Amino acid sequence: MKDTASSIPMYERIFNETRELIDTGVYRSGDKIPSEKELADEYGVSRITSKKALDLLAAEGVIVRMPGRGSFVASAENREAREQREHRTMLPTALRTESAESGSAQNRKEKMIGLVLTDFSASYGTRLLYSMEEFTRKNDCFLVLRRTFGDQGSEEAAIQKMRSLGVDGMIVFPAQGEYFNAEILKLVIAEFPLVLIDRKLKGVAASSISTDNTEAAVLAVNHLFDLGHRQIALISPPPRDTTAIEERIDGFVRAHADRGIAADRGLWMNNITATLPDAFYSDNIEAEIARIAEHLKKHPEITAFFAIEYYIALLAKAAAERIGRRVPEDLSIICFDSPTLNVGEGYLFTHIRQREEEMGRLAIETVLGIMAGEQPAAEVRLPAELVPGASTTQVRV
Repeated sequence: MKDTASSIPMYERIFNETRELIDTGVYRSGDKIPSEKELADEYGVSRITSKKALDLLAAEGVIVRMPGRGSFVASAENREAREQREHRTMLPTALRTESAESGSAQNRKEKMIGLVLTDFSASYGTRLLYSMEEFTRKNDCFLVLRRTFGDQGSEEAAIQKMRSLGVDGMIVFPAQGEYFNAEILKLVIAEFPLVLIDRKLKGVAASSISTDNTEAAVLAVNHLFDLGHRQIALISPPPRDTTAIEERIDGFVRAHADRGIAADRGLWMNNITATLPDAFYSDNIEAEIARIAEHLKKHPEITAFFAIEYYIALLAKAAAERIGRRVPEDLSIICFDSPTLNVGEGYLFTHIRQREEEMGRLAIETVLGIMAGEQPAAEVRLPAELVPGASTTQVRV
């Protein structure tokens, strides 16, 4: 196993060392290189980490990945052609030459803004999209949308495609992950007009617009405290270095500290994966509901759940009802986001409502400002509001 004392991320180290072996001729054109599993075993890391290193090598055109067969060193000709294409697309918009690939961007009167986001739904994202579309129309420009469903490979491909279409600026809602994709870093290096939405990527000097997730979480937990709840379980997906989730967890902890109430981490479930885009399947959902139900049976002292997101709140409600615990009479649930309902329709959770409309407007205004040569604020955080619903009530004595 390699020495892991280096301060650089392990996927980057695997990338650098594998590329050096290729550049120095240890691996030649057409040679098969070690697989994800072999690299993971050699470096003592997870396959997610080794996969990222190989994905980066493929994105650079250094290797070719062939499903079912493995990864092979690309030919020198292919690598040279890729480097030339990358050099052209890294140039600022004003320096690009007209071509069919770029859509003759310089001759267009109307501007195009690319929007790359994970997904949108009734609980979160729809109002954001409406707002962005409205403000692009008001500013005589067009919004080009591509969803990634939380897959970083799809995110990289979407950004590349947007560049080839000749968009003048880009708004990206990054996928969750322990790393950000290389295409975002390329946009930053090229000083391409870019705004990140809903989250900030650590170490990346790009403008970001998001909810003040820490304060929003404090607001939610204080609502439960005011209803008399003290044994509150946090329930979330793995943080995976995703700032929005990390900040909400920080807010949960801070709210307890501010009130002098101990946060019992033994009640937490911060490993819910069924709601992640690559795991949102019926079997996984059923397994998570069963697991949450078992957790509630193991910890009958829990009187409330703080769910990081709406779909996790749905899982928690289903789990509680499965074991005969009524919401909110026996268990209160509060979450981030919930679909806006008409009177008499559906079930409304008590939730934190993010200012999606304002976020969308600011994202469009910011990217247009960057395109016009303005220097935007590095980070904008918007307050959220508490919306009472049917899922919380006074704790039973």
